[in-house]
Amino acid sequence: MVSEKVKSNNIDVKIPESELEAEEKGAEEERPRESDSNILDVSSDYPRDKHISIQRHLADLEKLADLREDERKPCPLCPEEKFKACYSHKLHRHLQNLHWKVSVEFEGYRMCICHLSCRPVKPNLVGDQTLSKMGAHYHCIICSATIVRRTDMIGHINRHVNKGETESRFITVRAPKSSYEVVKESATDVQVLPNHSTPQKTDSYFNPKMKLNRQLIFCALAVLAGERKPIECLDAFGATGIMGLQWAKHLRSSVKVTINDCNENSVTMIKENCHLNKMKVKLNIKEEDDENVGNGEENSDTIEVTKMDANVVMHLRSFDFIHLDPFGTSVNYLDSAFRNVRNLGIVSLTSTDISSLYAKAQHVTQRHYGCNIVRTEYYKELAARTVIAAVTRAAARCNKGIEVLLAVALEHFVLVVVRVLRGPTPADDSARKVRYLIHCQWCEERVFQKEGNMMEENPYQQLPCDCHGSMPGKTAVLLGPLWSGALFNTGFLRRMLLEAVQYGLDEAQPLLKTLVCESECTTLKPFSTHSPGDENKQEECGVYIRTPNTSTESYLVHGKRKSEEVLRSTAKRQRAEHSAEHPPFYYNIHRHSIKGMNMPKLNKFLSYLSEAGYRVSRTHFDPMGVRTNAPLAQFKTVLMKYSTPTYVGAQAEGPVHLPGEIQVGEEVPAAAAIKVEEADLAEDDKSGVSAAVFTQPYPTHCAAD
Repeated sequence: MVSEKVKSNNIDVKIPESELEAEEKGAEEERPRESDSNILDVSSDYPRDKHISIQRHLADLEKLADLREDERKPCPLCPEEKFKACYSHKLHRHLQNLHWKVSVEFEGYRMCICHLSCRPVKPNLVGDQTLSKMGAHYHCIICSATIVRRTDMIGHINRHVNKGETESRFITVRAPKSSYEVVKESATDVQVLPNHSTPQKTDSYFNPKMKLNRQLIFCALAVLAGERKPIECLDAFGATGIMGLQWAKHLRSSVKVTINDCNENSVTMIKENCHLNKMKVKLNIKEEDDENVGNGEENSDTIEVTKMDANVVMHLRSFDFIHLDPFGTSVNYLDSAFRNVRNLGIVSLTSTDISSLYAKAQHVTQRHYGCNIVRTEYYKELAARTVIAAVTRAAARCNKGIEVLLAVALEHFVLVVVRVLRGPTPADDSARKVRYLIHCQWCEERVFQKEGNMMEENPYQQLPCDCHGSMPGKTAVLLGPLWSGALFNTGFLRRMLLEAVQYGLDEAQPLLKTLVCESECTTLKPFSTHSPGDENKQEECGVYIRTPNTSTESYLVHGKRKSEEVLRSTAKRQRAEHSAEHPPFYYNIHRHSIKGMNMPKLNKFLSYLSEAGYRVSRTHFDPMGVRTNAPLAQFKTVLMKYSTPTYVGAQAEGPVHLPGEIQVGEEVPAAAAIKVEEADLAEDDKSGVSAAVFTQPYPTHCAAD
């Protein structure tokens, strides 16, 4: 440190020698150095490495100007062409009003606004003014950044605080080890920052509510690992790396895990979490200083960590399993994901842009997914079909088709898992399943538009209801384009359930049981499994299925892929697993309840519909939803028949004689149906519906459990 007087501003201050060289560049003369007794020391606790605009008190800022009543002094934070030298009383008001009042406070320091030549702006070429002017700005107390606006400066400081970078230096400081929290999930430990639950403000985003999502993805990967080994899998948005760590820790040599993130702090934390779980780290090819894996040796406990944009890493390499879990929508990464994914591989994506998918921000849905939707009783399934339609179009652009294995829409996310089928024929078949939906806004009846390009004279004729003829105006709306095919693969879900039982994933098992019943649209088959000793045969839904046998599975030849015969046999088995498609969409029993009547219990109502000859099951989309192939008119007829008046609610439930002796099997026009209103919670309690159903995010058992 040296102490000299800066000629441009006539101030005495202790500043680094490097700053003196920058400010005195171009000056031809230099004033002689004064004695140490004439040097004014800034406040004793002032850090030496901060800019002169950062002070603790207004008096410290005035000391920089050396205010004396008999002399004119310039402002220490303004150039002479902006503020000319003046006497002390006027300079005091200038410092207080222009610099101090608009400062940003942090840990006892004030970051005052600065007008010096620290941040050049674009030159003004009006007339003869060719010199570049200097813009007002703030100097960050933590890093060397210069920020123009005060609000941006406050946000900049808050981001430093959220990342643990609170030390006042011109370098980025990571949070100390003592501030980390260690979170354990599925026998995997990860370090996270205290603000790990806020994705906008942290590099180590970790959401405990997404545990079910991680378990479902793990089960899907475990099923794929049983088909062919080893498989290359990618976690494109690692954050803390917990998902990739769980894959490598439980599946071991069956998978080669790659964890990617574009944030440097996240990559550092992923490496530390790998060491915490006793995993070796293999850096990407560009980094040559790999200390963990030497001599090119690979280990089953080795995880490759890359620092790239997700689109780049998926363009450069091929994978068998890709999982996308960005913050918000994942449509920006679909083209890259399907570009190099291998045949019969799996792509899973988690979408957390719930406001747009659940029809709360319909303009965002139109912008991201190119889809028109409205809020309906089946809005969650509508969201899943919207995402699958976007996935189908992205795969078709790469001459690939898809087979939907799993679609889950819960409170916080929408999860879609699809299998990739390479070739133009599967691509065309998948693209044909993207169709528009006709939705009646009066009775909420819905039907997919017929295939074909010819315009119909009256599109309302496709709806089973007669609302257009009995109600004034336009009664239906066109939604989509949406995926019109099946949302589940029964055989794949059964094998996922086996993996969940094998690895003790308790939270995923109830949901998978519900999904199997929903995919078959039945409530008659109970769930049971054989002992773990029976490796080749397991019983699910009363049916024995054959599981992969490790002795007969052909592993990868060293450095080669499976033969074409094995791939064809796998494709044939997948086609055999595909069962009859379940009915699209579902009805909410409360939405169609009858005013003044007590509804039957949900499980009993399912049995009544089944006795009437319809396929029926519960759905995970809605705890009070019923998936059935019965028309809405028949659904209301059965509901009314087995409802009881509220004033005789104490008597046993029984059939109610309908006026005109309408039978269950007869067609009832929707226009003549009784007016439907949504029941309140008080009516739900009177109807005998269990309160436990409302507390669960999805049904944990089928009707026969």
